[in-house]
Amino acid sequence: MKNDRFDRTLCPVARTLERVGDAWSLMILRDATHGLTRFDQFRKSLGVAPNILTDRLGRLVEAGFLERRRYSERPPRDEYVLTEIGRDFQPVLFSLMAFGNRHFAKEGVASQLVDAATGAPADPVLVDAHTGRRVDEPGFRFAAGPAADEGVLTRMAFANRRATA
Repeated sequence: MKNDRFDRTLCPVARTLERVGDAWSLMILRDATHGLTRFDQFRKSLGVAPNILTDRLGRLVEAGFLERRRYSERPPRDEYVLTEIGRDFQPVLFSLMAFGNRHFAKEGVASQLVDAATGAPADPVLVDAHTGRRVDEPGFRFAAGPAADEGVLTRMAFANRRATA
């Protein structure tokens, strides 16, 4: 999972993938979103080897997605709860779930996001918080930010040339 090369870039996608860019980390965050907090719960849910689970939990704590809290002194036991960063990542998981259901659920939908009051399936989409417009509609483009370096400026110029062609 660790690729310091990605972390040194200014790309927000690369920096996020540096922290959660493997399947085990994403599945742990999925389970934490469902309310699992304890090592044994994650292990049972995921069927992951203990050493891998220990490593990924540690990395997610280090990256700020989870917080380790002691719930037992004898024997020492910790639980792992979502932080503000972890909760802020939840819409990404919702989007991955919806995408997977749309494109890869050949047997049918196994899990989905629903309206808690009505039980109606939700269709998560990304919208601009300022305008309420869907960001996958025309009228949005990539732009360099104030911290952009030469690599970012080159990618943005290429993306915008393609968008206007």
